Amino acid sequence: MTGENRTDAILRPIKERPSWRYYALLAVAIVGLIWFLQAWVFQLRNGMIVADIGDWGVGGGIPWGLYVGSFIWWVGIAHGGIIISAAVRLFGLDTYKPIARMAELLTLVALSVAALYILVHMGRPDRVVTSILPNLPTTIQSSPLAWDVTVITLYFVLTATYLGLTIREDLYAIRNRLPKVFSPIYSVMLVGYRPEEQPKIDRMAWWLALAVIILAPLFLHGGVIPWLFALLPGNPIWFGAAQGPQFLTIALSSALGSVIVMAYIFRRAYDWEHVIPDSVFAGLARWLALFAMLFLWLQIQKIVTGLSMAPAAIATGTEATAREPLYWAAIILIHVAVGYFALQMLFPSLFSVGRTVIAAALPVVATLLEKFIFVLEGLMYPVFRLHGGVPGSYAPTWVEISSVIGAFSIVLLFFLLVSRVIPLVEVEVHES
Repeated sequence: MTGENRTDAILRPIKERPSWRYYALLAVAIVGLIWFLQAWVFQLRNGMIVADIGDWGVGGGIPWGLYVGSFIWWVGIAHGGIIISAAVRLFGLDTYKPIARMAELLTLVALSVAALYILVHMGRPDRVVTSILPNLPTTIQSSPLAWDVTVITLYFVLTATYLGLTIREDLYAIRNRLPKVFSPIYSVMLVGYRPEEQPKIDRMAWWLALAVIILAPLFLHGGVIPWLFALLPGNPIWFGAAQGPQFLTIALSSALGSVIVMAYIFRRAYDWEHVIPDSVFAGLARWLALFAMLFLWLQIQKIVTGLSMAPAAIATGTEATAREPLYWAAIILIHVAVGYFALQMLFPSLFSVGRTVIAAALPVVATLLEKFIFVLEGLMYPVFRLHGGVPGSYAPTWVEISSVIGAFSIVLLFFLLVSRVIPLVEVEVHES
């Protein structure tokens, strides 16, 4: 495919009239979002009791549930997404350049959804203004929750800046071929841009990518997010130094799986077989297999050490996890994915983009299940017994399940709208 034809293909979602499938998906996303909003309004009117979560006490309740499990999962996808994009630029992985911008956009919307989960879980969104922001300067010194809010904000700013820097060159080069109706948006995005400064902008983007690669394993999903749990000795299943590596492998597995699925959807929808070639899927599958294997290894470490002569509190919680069917469903899904990827690498003739996408979707589902069980079992078996030594009880309600529907609807709606405004794949500027 020539550079000109490739650019035309990349601009197809922007320039062509949407199909009936596009409008059908748009309707699904809007309906899902409306369903979530009405569930949230129901919660605001009736209180957090409709989510079956509350404070520890004689009732044996637990304070976190599906909301926090989903929050961690979306943050993991966001962190993994920007790591993928940063690695492409930092290490010159040109094979994966077609999916870099998709990963950046996935990071932005996933972080937004994660922030929304914080608002939903607070019960009263006004507490952001009355509680979090006024106390952030003092709590930042000692509170993992304050660290959490801070790093998510930092990551959002880094990602938005990174995306803004890398997209301006494309928009400037193809601005005359973009729809006139969006000219005000393009004008705002190109404020102050001068082509002769592009080498300087490229260096800035490189340093931002380096910052992302350094921050992710040390402070973000390999550090601060796991510290939110690992620094709580009252919850022995969470406490310990292993949470950082576990969270990082889960983040990268879920992000790689999500990017593979997303890239395949756009490839099928807009005939991008030459824009996103088979080699992209094969390479991403190998990386996904690596991080999924690390995920399984760390889970084995957790189960074996937790069941083999562990302290009573850790053994009790680990036994509860080992009895949970959803946990083993997650482990089986990861095993199936890793097994297929291994066969595919041993016997290249087995490679199929369709089967690769199906296998890549399994870790996405598995990591969501694992994060839900991780939060749940950690809260049900604390070492302090405010409720008489009786484990807490919890089951997701329709309100919480509605939040999951709403989260996916927001992501779908975001990509449907963004794909009509900006190119989802970097164009070859010198040939545009």
